[in-house]
Amino acid sequence: MNTKEKILIADDSEINRAMLSDILSPDYEVLEASNGEEVVECLKQHSSEINLVILDIVMPKADGFEVLAVMNRNGWINSIPVIIVSSENAPSYIEHAYHLGASEYINRPFYKVAIRHRIENTVKLHAKQKHLENIVSEQIYEKEKSNMVMVDILSHIVEFRNGESGLHVLHIRTITEVLLRQLSSVCGQYDLTPARIALITNASSLHDIGKISIPEDILNKPGKLDKEEFEIIKTHSAVGAQMLEGLTYYQDEELVQVAREICRWHHERYDGCGYPDGLKGEEIPVSAQVVAMADVYDALTTRRVYKPAYPHKRAMEMILNGECGAFNPILLECLKEVGDYLESEVKIRSAGKISNDSIHTLVHDTLHSINVSDRTLDLLEQERTKYQFYASMTKEIQFEYNYGSDTLILSEWGAAHAGVNESIQHPQSDSSLLRIFSGEDFCDLRERLQKATPQNPIVSRRYRLTLHGEPRWYKAVARPLWGLDEEAPPTKIIGKFVDNEEEQKTLDKLIVQAQHDDLTELLSRNRAYEEIALRLSDLGNTKAALMVLDMDTFKNVNDSYGHFYGDKMLKAFAGRLKRSVRNSDIVARIGGDEFLLYVEYKGCIQKLADRIFHMVSGAYEGFEVSASIGIALAPENGVTYEELFICADQALYACKQAGRNQWRVYDDSMKTILSSLSRQPEEEKEEDTV
Repeated sequence: MNTKEKILIADDSEINRAMLSDILSPDYEVLEASNGEEVVECLKQHSSEINLVILDIVMPKADGFEVLAVMNRNGWINSIPVIIVSSENAPSYIEHAYHLGASEYINRPFYKVAIRHRIENTVKLHAKQKHLENIVSEQIYEKEKSNMVMVDILSHIVEFRNGESGLHVLHIRTITEVLLRQLSSVCGQYDLTPARIALITNASSLHDIGKISIPEDILNKPGKLDKEEFEIIKTHSAVGAQMLEGLTYYQDEELVQVAREICRWHHERYDGCGYPDGLKGEEIPVSAQVVAMADVYDALTTRRVYKPAYPHKRAMEMILNGECGAFNPILLECLKEVGDYLESEVKIRSAGKISNDSIHTLVHDTLHSINVSDRTLDLLEQERTKYQFYASMTKEIQFEYNYGSDTLILSEWGAAHAGVNESIQHPQSDSSLLRIFSGEDFCDLRERLQKATPQNPIVSRRYRLTLHGEPRWYKAVARPLWGLDEEAPPTKIIGKFVDNEEEQKTLDKLIVQAQHDDLTELLSRNRAYEEIALRLSDLGNTKAALMVLDMDTFKNVNDSYGHFYGDKMLKAFAGRLKRSVRNSDIVARIGGDEFLLYVEYKGCIQKLADRIFHMVSGAYEGFEVSASIGIALAPENGVTYEELFICADQALYACKQAGRNQWRVYDDSMKTILSSLSRQPEEEKEEDTV
């Protein structure tokens, strides 16, 4: 029987076919075709046997591109790799060949060794791909079959209200799997194959489905149940089993049978003191024994409405000391062996919310001979552990939101820090979440994420979170996740909140510094302009005055006493100016010894101007301080900052021309006086030395 792979060589040149045939015939069975029609005919007859097509582009009757098109229409391109061997080396040819599904493009002339290895690699790669496809097809069939069963189960019970936590189910699966693996390694009596472990792990998710028949006020009662309530809640195990027994189909499915065992008997105890049937010892199926222990461990180590969470060490002591009922001694030994690993594994899977726990086992068992797959799985496992480690170290509130289930999942550290559950259904209406993240901010973040695109997916924004009664600034960084079809709506959102309080305080401090004069702590010129322009835009019938003040002969102070003394005098002058007006008025330093004042007033401007003038004037450490003040009125002299400043500056200049140490209100006689906005620096310098 011929076991060689078949290769079809298609070329209109017989010598080209012969050369390739000589290279390949020692290792492969070679078929030949001299034109495109022969290629198609050969594929029709032998498509299931051909492992590779070597195709020339230029051929009679149908060229290589037409052959590729036919292979696409008939689906052959999906199962048969194609290598183009041609002397055509134009980029358009090469691009078109790859576009139509060619695996390789080899130019003539070629080296014998090189083409043999490239052909060999292509054939081997495709053979492995086929092998993997067959394996995956089998696994998909089994998984899809189980999924159909699960969907039917869920459809059967959808009329009930289920109050169980998604994390509880995930924890039960994780603990069950870890215990079963340990049990299989130390005890052979239960025939725990990898497939059996995966089956029991999946079925454990249904252990408490009977609780949907229990009233919520009993399920969620914060205190201890009374005798009557406890008898009611005990019925959930039998009710869950009855639900599964009531299925119209799938009664013979192993998953259903195991799930029924778990539902009915996961509250039985090894000494016969459990419920509902009082089974004892090995009368209890191993599936129910393991889930019973998993259920107790998770109930102890997680917070419930009626109790706080116990530490792992305390929970282990309670189980091993028999405080939670009797368990199989072999199982107790298994629990002791995996205790530390169990604690970390529950945390890791809780943080990552990995729900398909059996993937590693199934793939490892099926594909054990494929080293690359094993290595990849090991690397993924390392990455998952590394992610959990880094997540716990960063002290960030990391989150994941699922659109389909409307569920928000927080990292373990983030949930503990925020004081909320790790899994939150319908987060937009969750009162515990809204206490720390306001509804307004929630809507703002949601709207920004809705506007994100695959091209610009990242959203970054600062929000105030109220944690432990203290509001703090946090920076939110998040992005939507799309499936393969980026045109479809996103399926998830991932992101994190990073404490930004200290950074924000520093930023606020810098902003304040930028808006104020360092020496006098008055507003800076630009900040004053913004504030004044804003008020003038809504002035209405209010009267306002813009004043430009200049300390007379201040240059002499610096020259005679030095800049240190001059700075002290500037600070003193600024203090007097600020005390001369109300807190609501705007006071700024706009130059070396120039100041700006904006006031809104009633009555007579003369009285106000005279009061300010006399308050800023007077002696300072033996030196007589005087000032010149130019005043512009709104709306009489203008209604914009620029108009008023020019008028006030012209009035100031008029004061200087008249001998300084006075104030003046702008009038039309000052129109010809140039303001500082139009005077040249030389003119200002000359005037300052008069």
